[in-house]
Amino acid sequence: MIDLKASFFLLWKNEAFYFSLLVIVIFGILPNYNSLPHILDNPIWNSLTTVDAKMNIGNDSIAIFSPEVSPFVGLMKWDIPSQNKLFDFLPADRTVSTLISEPFTLTEKWELIFSLGLFQMVCTKPQPYEGPIASLQPLGASQIDAMLELTALTKPGPFTQRTIEFGNYVGIIENNQLISMAGERLHLSGYTEVSAVCTHPLHVGNGYAAYLVNHLTNQIIGSGKSAFLHVRQDNLRAINLYKGLGFEIRSDIYFAVIKPKK
Repeated sequence: MIDLKASFFLLWKNEAFYFSLLVIVIFGILPNYNSLPHILDNPIWNSLTTVDAKMNIGNDSIAIFSPEVSPFVGLMKWDIPSQNKLFDFLPADRTVSTLISEPFTLTEKWELIFSLGLFQMVCTKPQPYEGPIASLQPLGASQIDAMLELTALTKPGPFTQRTIEFGNYVGIIENNQLISMAGERLHLSGYTEVSAVCTHPLHVGNGYAAYLVNHLTNQIIGSGKSAFLHVRQDNLRAINLYKGLGFEIRSDIYFAVIKPKK
């Protein structure tokens, strides 16, 4: 079902909105709003131009994080003029990533390093957690090295020196070792992303990831927002875990890593 609140949030910067107004005025016909983009279809752009705008080091046309925080970049549209603006903006050595609902064609100025199909999953009503209970600890500056070590080992997605600035990371520490963690990443109107979900290989199967995700999801929904996350389409174990926690697949998402040819 279309999320009307999220769709109307994008109307003011969507060309279709103005066309729809014209249709209503002239013909008295209400347009089909199912054709409007969902706020989560372009999560990087819609995060950095709204709730996470303080983290945007780009401009009116380019939404981008500092490389120490995240490699992600967002554009309102990945058309040729927008790609050219991004090309001129980036230094030659900056590799960036993006998340978008529809794959796009790169111009000859870009090198595609890597691409992958993901599922975007959303939870509005978490399921009761029935697994083992662990002791959670908030993660801060003193645990950054341990967080970088764990994410480098497990590769849950981009995680760099200042990624923790997204806020609200929690973990499970055993014998002075961080063995499992998760946290928040993108923040949009009505939505907060759960990210960096990972567990040390020696501790997989103990229910830690489920417990962490359930904990964060309940916090997010308790704040009046919906939780969402991204998962590889071939990671059936994780997909089933998230479904058991109340998440549903909303959309395919295209993940790409690109670099300017300079």
